[in-house]
Amino acid sequence: MRITCPLCGERDRREFYYQGAAVLLERPAFDASDEAWDGYLHLRDNPAGKTRDLWYHEAGCGAWVVVTRDTVTHAVLDCVLASDVASGARP
Repeated sequence: MRITCPLCGERDRREFYYQGAAVLLERPAFDASDEAWDGYLHLRDNPAGKTRDLWYHEAGCGAWVVVTRDTVTHAVLDCVLASDVASGARP
């Protein structure tokens, strides 16, 4: 798989570290049940199709990149800096 770093250009995915889904998880309250904490720590969706993931360009510029990709076809659809997504510059 090839990922296009917005700063460095197209690179092999082995230059990047996969962090996980690019979604905010709602942390349970300190005194929440064991089931709530178990779900927060261990349970994640594993969708087939379009996903948005957070990748760190570890062997490159050190940027955090939000990668939109299709898990069925392995096609990379879009790559943007996570800072642009967080600031509202890109959806």
